[in-house]
Amino acid sequence: MTDTFLVDIVAGLTRSPKTLPSMYFYNKAGSKLFQTIMQLPEYYLTKSEYEILDTQSKDIYNDFNPHKKFEIVEFGAGDGSKTKLLLKEILNHTEDFIYSPVDISDTALKGLTQSFEKELPKLNLNPINDDYFSALDELKSKSTTKLVLFMGSNVGNFKDDGEIDFLKKMRANIRGGDFALIGFDLKKDPRIILDAYNDKSGVTREFNLNLLRRINEELGADFDVPSYEHYPTYNPISGEASSYLISLKDQTVRFSDKVFEFKYGEPIFMEISKKYSDTDITELAESTGFEIVKNYYDCKHYFVDSLWRAI
Repeated sequence: MTDTFLVDIVAGLTRSPKTLPSMYFYNKAGSKLFQTIMQLPEYYLTKSEYEILDTQSKDIYNDFNPHKKFEIVEFGAGDGSKTKLLLKEILNHTEDFIYSPVDISDTALKGLTQSFEKELPKLNLNPINDDYFSALDELKSKSTTKLVLFMGSNVGNFKDDGEIDFLKKMRANIRGGDFALIGFDLKKDPRIILDAYNDKSGVTREFNLNLLRRINEELGADFDVPSYEHYPTYNPISGEASSYLISLKDQTVRFSDKVFEFKYGEPIFMEISKKYSDTDITELAESTGFEIVKNYYDCKHYFVDSLWRAI
């Protein structure tokens, strides 16, 4: 991990504008901070999707129902707290399936495994500590019917319409008739969206700054962490919510025989979280080889879990 981590960080800081890969947010401290973020009053995303799965999991199962052995593969499973609601409902109907959670964070995956083995002892659990694209390559060899879960608006975290390429690759690695359940954060009042990434208690700020601390600790860098500030933006036209760290002074960072210069006010691009309209979702499904079976909304229509069938 360290060699890959170093290569990716150096590559990101060499670009213009500078960027850091969001996949590295989730070390032990980062995972803990994100758990806190999900409980914040401003962070509606988790609550909205939890409501959907708490009230509509039976409908999701009935609409998916494959009538034979199947596998549920979840990308970016995190702690699995929301997915647990769906799995409990499915276990009421059948135990003849495998649940394979995929996550880059070993810490999150271990926590999920411990929790699920305790609360869902009948579940056939197959945790996979890997990135999305490596896991996608493994799907093709599996002949069982699949339901791919991509929850929590993770589909919105790709840059430059990368979700299109990802979903096309997903489709190429599953079979016609397989399903995907994808979470989309919907376009809404821009103030509600921006507040979700700029909470009053500053936890999201610490979550972003934690990556600089991780680089210092694991790669021997000398980032002066207090000299960077969290800055979120939202574009209601593109639907892109973006997060940056802004350098508060001219400064130099050194590690691994590399030197990186930062100007006062210079941004480091950290993360994107794209928001979608119903039309956007329909067009995305059709352009990547899927058809929409049904959309499941929370009561405020802030969020949707969209069930797709591969065609």
